[in-house]
Amino acid sequence: MQAEIGIIGGTGLYDPKLLKNVKEIKVRTLYGSPSDSITLGELKGSRIAFLPRHSKKHTIRPTDVNSRANIFALKKLGVQRILAISAVGSLREELKPGDVVFVDQFIDRTTTREQSFYTGKQVCHISVAEPMCPELRRTLIKAADDINITTHNTGTYVCIEGPRFSTKAESKMFRMWGADVVGMTLVPECVLAREAEICYSSIATVTDYDVWKDQPVSVDAVSKTMSENVEKIKRIISEAIPKIPKERGCECKSALRDALV
Repeated sequence: MQAEIGIIGGTGLYDPKLLKNVKEIKVRTLYGSPSDSITLGELKGSRIAFLPRHSKKHTIRPTDVNSRANIFALKKLGVQRILAISAVGSLREELKPGDVVFVDQFIDRTTTREQSFYTGKQVCHISVAEPMCPELRRTLIKAADDINITTHNTGTYVCIEGPRFSTKAESKMFRMWGADVVGMTLVPECVLAREAEICYSSIATVTDYDVWKDQPVSVDAVSKTMSENVEKIKRIISEAIPKIPKERGCECKSALRDALV
């Protein structure tokens, strides 16, 4: 069974009950095993592949997520677009816990993650000047607007190595850089999707104010806010799926055209 759209679920979004005609499969890749088995199903007339980023039991640290296997597995299933849900900390007063942000830029602070499929004799210099698919982002924004869910439609995501949270000094530095949210999973996921010529858009859900407000970040608080946001995310996805154009009009589909040496 093939799929058109991939959903990569982050913290708290492991329940794929929004899908019909569900089938769970294991996919092998050249890069090892994906985070977990992939759930295939249907939603609003589209074939969906759901993959829990940290595994169903959340046993995989952000640094240990095998993003190459995850993206390659979705590509192998025929996925052309990925909706990626993740939990983030806010670096701005106006981005409140419970808010949804459709980020459009990132700053990479990771240090140990492989960011390319091309590690042999061929080098790939992929462009990520605009790391999110503009067509897919517009569709998500319109879907949220149509069901009266208030979102923030731009934002810069600082991706840190994790699994620890930021120090106060780091959090304040990220704010000085002009970043809006901080998380641990966007990179290299979105970069590898671009190399695979798959459209990718992030749905970032704010769970806390990081530590710049002198409020410590706790796993319990993050999990509580994320669980409260799950239904909101499901509504956005359900509304967006039928609005996604059948034919891709973006440049993601030909990202490798001028990237390979």
